[in-house]
Amino acid sequence: MDALIIEQLGSPVLRQRAVEVEAVTEDVRELVRRMFITMYSADGQGLAAPQVGVARRIAVVDVPPRRGPTHVLINPRVVAVGAKLTSGVEGCLSIPHVWGTVERPTQVIVEALDLEGKSRRLEANGDLARCFQHEIDHLDGMLYMDRMSPLARNMLLGRYRKAVTQRQRVENA
Repeated sequence: MDALIIEQLGSPVLRQRAVEVEAVTEDVRELVRRMFITMYSADGQGLAAPQVGVARRIAVVDVPPRRGPTHVLINPRVVAVGAKLTSGVEGCLSIPHVWGTVERPTQVIVEALDLEGKSRRLEANGDLARCFQHEIDHLDGMLYMDRMSPLARNMLLGRYRKAVTQRQRVENA
């Protein structure tokens, strides 16, 4: 089973709201398996289906990577957030080689279906809460840079364009 291709900044699927999963089928479970393979091969800790070109409300999370329990979120929704906010550095497999600081609640409660189609309620703090929010944003067509100030976002985009240009030079050399 091969890794999937990760959509990059500029891909239209990253900006559309993903559709609900009507039933957790073997096709959904297969997509989830391939999403984990893709996430791990890219050294990520979260991946949403739109990032692999599938506009469905599915995300996988493993924070910290390969050391904690893994999470499959099908049709996830944040049902509660803590009052405390914190700023933290985020990156994205769809915007590689750049990172930005984003303010988010430190605690969230998420409801989602699991691979058996059963509803689950997950409480998360810290980095796990941040990752859940980041991936659910993807399902709503939102990127972490959208939560940054216009100045910070423009600086991030400048660094991203520079990184892409440098990669292209190396590949063409």
